Amino acid sequence: MLKEIDLVYRTMFAELGQRTLDANFKADFAITGRFVTVTVKGNEYWYFDTPTDSGDKRTYVGPKSDAEISKRVAAFKEIKDDLRARRKLVSTLTRDAGMTSPERFTGDIVEVLADAGLFRLRSVLVGTVAFQTYSGVLGIKLPSAAMQTGDADFAQFHSISTAVGDTIPPVLDVLRQIDPSFRKVPHQSGNLTTQFENAKKYKVEFLTPNTGSDDFASKPASMPALGGAAAEPLRFLDYLIHEPVRTVLLHKSGVSVNVPAPERYAVHKLIVASRRRSDDNGISKRDKDAQQAALLCEALITTRRQSDLAIAYAEAWERGQAWQEGITRGWSFIAERQRADLITGLAKGMGDIGLDPASYGLNIN
Repeated sequence: MLKEIDLVYRTMFAELGQRTLDANFKADFAITGRFVTVTVKGNEYWYFDTPTDSGDKRTYVGPKSDAEISKRVAAFKEIKDDLRARRKLVSTLTRDAGMTSPERFTGDIVEVLADAGLFRLRSVLVGTVAFQTYSGVLGIKLPSAAMQTGDADFAQFHSISTAVGDTIPPVLDVLRQIDPSFRKVPHQSGNLTTQFENAKKYKVEFLTPNTGSDDFASKPASMPALGGAAAEPLRFLDYLIHEPVRTVLLHKSGVSVNVPAPERYAVHKLIVASRRRSDDNGISKRDKDAQQAALLCEALITTRRQSDLAIAYAEAWERGQAWQEGITRGWSFIAERQRADLITGLAKGMGDIGLDPASYGLNIN
């Protein structure tokens, strides 16, 4: 049974998240510049103008509708950098509260890309490194066995990448700040690069949703905001990274990141588990997918967020037969007794939002 983290530490984690975002905001935007609003296709966005010898350099910040961003724009001149204090908070949360920190090298990779502006440009940290943040997001102790990884994955909608009018520095240059042995991994479909790898085979990969024809499945998408990197189009990814949540990776003084909503991550992992290959590597990944899905479902139910899980589950189920088959098969990889408990909790969430569990493949015996 999963255990909730003490309220004192949950409050501390929330404070760290806000202070980390504040600090990143100041680092991104020099005090000599100014914020301006720009209307694009009827929507208002914040941009930042930095004076240069050749005129103002304009940088994308984010949607004006984002209350957190607008609040920091208003308080920009008052933001203080409290690096040492945040480092103590991270140490307390990992040492005393039992929250998870990433392996050091992975943390450095995420941090250097965050400093380059990757998350400011609305990219989303996905995969197991994102899973490592959910202990803090949900206030639940999660077992470390489900958190081992040898890569870091990031996703971005193609529409966002083309619309923001901004980009991070060249990805390879950014990664080589951490390890000079990083290189581009050639893609089978041409000259575009979606993966970068170092001498120890640690991989950094960029992904984007494929919502079109299967003809695009193996063709990398050019991503103007990703500093020369392309992205691998994947099915179901649009569901995963829709409406991500902002949180903090417990590395050094904290790294402000965007991750999928945990309820979407859980449902997505059920689907992904159903699509793994049947070789040894595929089975190992499938088991890990199912474990992560089960843990997050249990965490959401334990923290009385079963209605959030139900809403995400219903949305996926209503997307059609392929989604339903993936979800149903994904459940089969979770141990029977645990699966029954999770389905019971999810069914309660369905009832909370006025839906019939049986209509969504949830049959309670």
